[in-house]
Amino acid sequence: MIVGTAGHIDHGKTTLTRALTGVDTDRLKEEKARGITIELGYAYAPLPGGATLGIIDVPGHEKFIRTMASGVTGIDLALLVVAADDGIMPQTREHLAILELLGVRRACVALTKADRADEARLTQVENDVATLLDGTPFAGAPVFRTAAANEGDAGVAALLDHLGREAAALPGRSEARLFRLGVDRVFTVAGQGTVITGTALAGRVAPGDLVQLAPGGQQARVRAIHAQGEPAELGHAGQRLALNLAGVAKDDIARGSWIVDPRMAACSERFDADITLLPDASSLGSWAPVHVHIGAAHHTAHLVPLDAEGLTPGRRTRAQLVFDAPLHAVAGDRFVVRNAGATQTLGGGVVLDPFGPARKRRSPARLAWLEALAGWVEDGDLARLVAASPGGIAVSSMVRLTQLAPERLHLPSDILQLPLAGGDSLLIAPIMLAPLEARVLDGLAAWHARQPDEAGLEMWRLKRMVAPELVDGVWSALVGRMLEAGAIARSGASLHLPSHSVALSEHEQALAGPLLAAIEAGRFDPPWVRDLARAQRLEEDAVRAVLRKLARAGQLSQVVPDLFYHPRPLAELAAIVATLPDAQAASFRDATGLGRKRAIQVLEFFDRVGYTRRFRNTHLPRPQAIWPSS
Repeated sequence: MIVGTAGHIDHGKTTLTRALTGVDTDRLKEEKARGITIELGYAYAPLPGGATLGIIDVPGHEKFIRTMASGVTGIDLALLVVAADDGIMPQTREHLAILELLGVRRACVALTKADRADEARLTQVENDVATLLDGTPFAGAPVFRTAAANEGDAGVAALLDHLGREAAALPGRSEARLFRLGVDRVFTVAGQGTVITGTALAGRVAPGDLVQLAPGGQQARVRAIHAQGEPAELGHAGQRLALNLAGVAKDDIARGSWIVDPRMAACSERFDADITLLPDASSLGSWAPVHVHIGAAHHTAHLVPLDAEGLTPGRRTRAQLVFDAPLHAVAGDRFVVRNAGATQTLGGGVVLDPFGPARKRRSPARLAWLEALAGWVEDGDLARLVAASPGGIAVSSMVRLTQLAPERLHLPSDILQLPLAGGDSLLIAPIMLAPLEARVLDGLAAWHARQPDEAGLEMWRLKRMVAPELVDGVWSALVGRMLEAGAIARSGASLHLPSHSVALSEHEQALAGPLLAAIEAGRFDPPWVRDLARAQRLEEDAVRAVLRKLARAGQLSQVVPDLFYHPRPLAELAAIVATLPDAQAASFRDATGLGRKRAIQVLEFFDRVGYTRRFRNTHLPRPQAIWPSS
């Protein structure tokens, strides 16, 4: 069990920690000289039954609220320390508010320096503490009178016994989620290299595991582990861990960094959250500057209200926090908000979407997504996340949101899993496909009405007409599903309704066979219309008319006037474009053996039908775009 102290400066937190564990957590020269805690201190003590008590001793001075907030993130129980002679003081109240904002729900109270007060004073302070805790999750927390400076103090013994019972009753933390640890200390050990310490908030880690720094992106290998102050072969969620890391330098890591499973390492400069201001806080308008404490990290940000014009005291508001630099967060993370001068705690909140958008923050679809995320944070129902994603959600995105590995994403059996490029998959509720399929059918019907002599539309041109906002991978999966079900059909590169066809006369069919064979035989450099007419001893206009009709029927593609390509070699050319690291005219020419002019004509054709897009001199395949097979 991990216990975090809280309370006003000079109320005896460090002395009490030493009495409970035998460890002096003030290790800095300045701390010993000034007699105050400046940095986080850590102490461990064995408990009956083999458990280990870990205590994080936090500073009580108002200047070190940042350090205090980082110390109590992830603790199991708060030890609120109140001196009998001083009673409740400003940092007592602020620390209590921070504990509540960060989601701590278990606490006990140490009434320190009890030997300096008479019975009347002790009773008064105990009553004041009970009043302070009333209405909070800590109401009714037990109070222990202690005189920690006295050896063998009975109050300290009673407190330690209580902490042992709390540890025995503490429910185990789930290790189903991917590993995640917030760094609160980093140093080097001679002959071993970089060591970080922090509380593991999720998952497990073992020597040899690959982890990643977030933000930063550097990957490292875990050499060795200390858990709760002892060497260990495995680190678990809920433990204080020290990790010896190979492959990353001390200067690359700072307090507030995260060490995570590489699948969790993506960062963002914005997150959307539920935020509640304390009753005595000031109202905050749009773009108000604030300080944010999340995990062991401290950031500056600006607030953008999403469901109101501003944030008012005592009210929960949905808002986006826009940061000056990328940060790591996950849905369900709790954080504390302080004012622009970092002198007052204003409130706190819960992260909903760690990847808030820069635009359309308040759209109905966006707000519905946040509502679904809020529900998931409360009950863990993954189905509601899929149901709130009209275009579906990638498995990789679901892993990042939920911290669950793909094999642990237990979803209802009716959720569709559609393959995406790169080995990813798209999760989508069946009900979400119906309106998308209707748009495809309506778009094709309208095109057939306008162009009855054409076979249909190439799939990427159709996408631009009916679903330009849809992710390319979703579009490919949707078209594949509709083709498999027979809802639409394909002729060559053209999609059309099954009832639609372009008919050739008997005479045209007789001409088409030799022409198609000659064009396919030409592969990447098929003959022009005039050359085909000469070879077949036909009129040029007659050949042109048949080829155009074959193109409308989807059996050919007209790249430029009078130059037609067969579907099979065209699919080969599309595959070559996708493999080129930089598809410019010269590289495509070299890869295909075409002349420069022809290479440009083919690349511009791919741009025109939507398979690629031109960026300066490069033709980039659209993300997850798939050229139809021949």
